[in-house]
Amino acid sequence: MRIERATKEDLQPILELQYRAFESEARILNNYKIPPMVQTIDEMIEEYNKGIFLKALDDSGTIIGASRGYREGTDVYIRKICVEKEFRCRGIGTKLLYKTEKELPNSRYVIFTTNKSVGNVALFETLGYSVFKKEPFNDELTYIYMEKIVK
Repeated sequence: MRIERATKEDLQPILELQYRAFESEARILNNYKIPPMVQTIDEMIEEYNKGIFLKALDDSGTIIGASRGYREGTDVYIRKICVEKEFRCRGIGTKLLYKTEKELPNSRYVIFTTNKSVGNVALFETLGYSVFKKEPFNDELTYIYMEKIVK
């Protein structure tokens, strides 16, 4: 497995991967209209032009994971880390996260998830992130914003 910068030609396969990868999150949230599930290729191109996209490739060169990040002001936002279902729990998401941080060196990184994604919160905490804001969406769902400060 290797990680490298994605090109514009990779965006359609990454979008298709995103739909597959976030299906489990949509199921947890009981909402298949969450942004990663309804994002269009045009919206993805806008994101691509704003920051960086990384792709994780298996030994045959197939995209099995992806992440993206961008700077906004003094912060780096890391978004939509996704890994093919059959490749999960092998450290690929962690490697994508670390590589995104390395590609966008900064002193503060921000990532978010939801209270229903308990595994994501636990993983991000083990990777040095801590909760700095909780934003209720409705009675059942709260957005969890996490940050990592690098000194």
